[in-house]
Order: sequence, then structure tokens, then C-alpha cells
Amino acid sequence: MSADTLPVPRKTPVQARSSATVEAILEAAAHILEAEGLEGYTTNAIAKRAGVSIGSLYQYFPNKDAVTAALVRSDSDSMAVRMEEVMATHAGRPVRDCIDALIDVAVCHQFDRPLLARLIDLEEHRLGGSLGMEDAKLRIVGVVRNLLANSDLELPFDVETVTQDIFAMSHGITDSAGMSGETDRARLNARIRHAILSYLGLPPS
Repeated sequence: MSADTLPVPRKTPVQARSSATVEAILEAAAHILEAEGLEGYTTNAIAKRAGVSIGSLYQYFPNKDAVTAALVRSDSDSMAVRMEEVMATHAGRPVRDCIDALIDVAVCHQFDRPLLARLIDLEEHRLGGSLGMEDAKLRIVGVVRNLLANSDLELPFDVETVTQDIFAMSHGITDSAGMSGETDRARLNARIRHAILSYLGLPPS
């Protein structure tokens, strides 16, 4: 999907009532994906579930893909916020504790609403493009980069490379678990932790 055909909202809500309408539409879309999957996922069903007219939905989203793209962006924004909050509460803690806390965020994010997370991953890959997630992704990667840059670890490569590698490992393992329907949270946590600590040359315990 090219940059000029990315599914984007028709307009950005600026008033509280408009924001509430958009939030209701996105939550309705999320509920339908969880309860009925992609088969029941239509703009009419989303509008009905949200309690708005189809015309109101189209004021903000030109089509179903635009709703989905907004869900993907919201998911990324939520992850960025949670990672930043965790790092704020772990300021001054050992780097291993911070890594463990960030892994917990990633795993909890996957398992809070596992069916939704899995379908969002699938739709993100289907839609392609940036989907307007650049800011959230920069914030997420920035959390990891800052942690590494301010640590006393002897990194195996430069900080940018290590940051991208850790992000890729964590994201890849989590995505794979979601796609396969994995439900063992502790096992997923342990696998990501082992991969990252091994890569950094740290003992796993």
C-alpha cells in the first residue's frame, strides 16, 4: 500500500464529544474483532455496536481499513505510554530489572486482549505502510535506546544496532506467539528474557 493510499481518518476529533465518538467506534471495532473475528467486522456492525449512525462513523473514517488503522495506531500508542511509565517508575534501578519490567509490559500487552492483539497484528501486516505509527515507534525504540545508552553494559555492537536488534527479537517472538495462539504468559516472558539477556552477554539468572 503506497503512502498516498494509506487508510487515514477523514478528520481529527478536537472536541470532547467528537473524541468520545471516535473512542466508542474504536472500542466497538475491537469488541467485534474479539467476538466475531474478521467475518463480522463491517462498518455497519461497528456503527451499530458503537451506538452511532453509519453517517457519523463515515465522518471520521472513510472505510473499514481506516478504522483498523486507527486501532493499530491506538495499540502502538498504548504500548509507548506503558513503556514510558514503567521506565519512569524504574529510574535508578539496575538495568536487568528495567529489562525485566519492559518485557513484562510487552507480554502483558499481548495477553491483555490476546484475540484482539493477534488480529491487530494480522491487519497491520495486511495493510502495510506506516499507518501513522512513526511517533509511537520512535518513543518505544527510544525507551530501549536510552536504557542501553545510560547503562554500564559492554554492548556487543553500537547502541543503535543493539537497540534495533533487541526490539526486533522482542517484537518477533511476541508476534510469533500471538500468531500461533500461545497462551502461556510465563513461558513467553522467559523466552524473550533469555533471548535478550543472552544477546547482551548477561547470565539469565
